[in-house]
Amino acid sequence: MSEPSPTPTVTRRGRLLRIGAALVVLLAVAGYLVMQYVTGGTGAPGCKVVSGKGNGATYEFTPEQAVNAATITAVGTARGLPERAVTIALATALQESALRNIRHGDRDSLGLFQQRPSQGWGTPKQIMDPVYAAGKFYDHLAEVPGYTRLPLTVAAQRVQRSGFPQAYAKHEPDATLLAAALTGRSAATLTCEGRPDATRTDGAGSVRAALVRDFGGDVLQPAGTRGDGAASPAPSPSAGGADGSGGSDGRTVTLPVTADSAAAGRSAGQRGWQLAHWAVANASALHIKRVVYAGREWTAGNTDSRWRPVDGDAVGASGAPGAEGGAGSVRIVTGP
Repeated sequence: MSEPSPTPTVTRRGRLLRIGAALVVLLAVAGYLVMQYVTGGTGAPGCKVVSGKGNGATYEFTPEQAVNAATITAVGTARGLPERAVTIALATALQESALRNIRHGDRDSLGLFQQRPSQGWGTPKQIMDPVYAAGKFYDHLAEVPGYTRLPLTVAAQRVQRSGFPQAYAKHEPDATLLAAALTGRSAATLTCEGRPDATRTDGAGSVRAALVRDFGGDVLQPAGTRGDGAASPAPSPSAGGADGSGGSDGRTVTLPVTADSAAAGRSAGQRGWQLAHWAVANASALHIKRVVYAGREWTAGNTDSRWRPVDGDAVGASGAPGAEGGAGSVRIVTGP
């Protein structure tokens, strides 16, 4: 005798369970893809740095990584540290966290450098602040005798005391490219596609706050110096926003670039390209649409995201002044 066929109720229940399971899988996949896009993962608009030596070396990275790399660099140069210190810091963060400010790690390790609260690096909240974390790394690095002459992996290990002391070495080529661009030594070498973050709506205000966070308050209006060596009054606000106020439209920040605004041993041109590259690295996070410096401009959304001569003028990347955003200022324009 044949077995009775399943009742319609049981059949429908099984079908609904299968459909529900399929929907769960689809939602999980969709959520993963959204997170990858938002955090700069696979398939997300990215950033790229190229060698200024013309040797074809490149490094591609995500907007999230770009913001953190720019912050690490700004903290180092604001302290007057050499480019080698920045290279060591970037290679260390590449190894420890892939330049992501993560909330997990080995035991109680946290953040860009995987610093441990239990080992005296600070509170969890402090360590998760990229400016604080970078500053603590540089504090310890500066205590390493002759760190600029040491192999990178040795210098990094004396700070980190990692269980894998040789791991930092493999990141040195990428960290070197990043440091050259983000310190401004290598001009017009860092670009991003510039996908705006829709959650940021306060335009120039966000840019000014981020600049002060990373570089300190002097970045908005560095004081000049008179010929007799005495400090001259800070320049007064102008319609073009030379004080960093953003001008009348609230969308533009214009940063003066003068010789005394640069750290020791670095030219005004390097300072300008550092600020310009910093703005491009933060383009997605801060809704930056355009950056102009030394007669060249970067515009968000370009297919190749190259630095182009302003108004088609053939201007060298090293910084001959252009009609807008000349060598004496960096102009940052945010989206509406």
